[in-house]
Amino acid sequence: NPGSYSLLSIGACTLQRPHLTFYVEIQPIHDTFLPEAYGIHGLSPEYLREYGLPPSIAIKQFADWIGTAVPSRERPIFIAFNAPFDWMFICDYFHRFHGHNPFGHSAMDIKALYMGIVGCDWDETSWSHVSQRYIGDHQLTHNALSDAIDQAEILLHILEEERQSEYTGE
Repeated sequence: NPGSYSLLSIGACTLQRPHLTFYVEIQPIHDTFLPEAYGIHGLSPEYLREYGLPPSIAIKQFADWIGTAVPSRERPIFIAFNAPFDWMFICDYFHRFHGHNPFGHSAMDIKALYMGIVGCDWDETSWSHVSQRYIGDHQLTHNALSDAIDQAEILLHILEEERQSEYTGE
């Protein structure tokens, strides 16, 4: 949770291909961390303290990127696979370090969308189930940008599958 732990990196991309991308690593704001989490993403606290950006600069860069990546008449939409987890950090950091959140007060969860479109049980919305269906045996790298691109590809496949089922009446 953002009150106890730090947002360590942000990766984002647009849905259109080729994807416009953004990536930044962030200095931790808390000294608490889970060693097993650092083992997954490979960003050590020492590395981030030295090479990560201060949160206010990282968040400003992200806001600036959103401003250039999203056409001025369109609203940016925060979309993620397990959006409730990622959203709480992004929303908190935007409000804490930027004063407002360019995404507003909502996020779209790919897992929930998949469940609604496919009609499966929640247990079947895990990364392993959904990615296998759309992008093969591809595993999460836990690099924020790489994961964002993979999630965008899955969302595009889900939306295309839904469009095709509308045409065929299935």
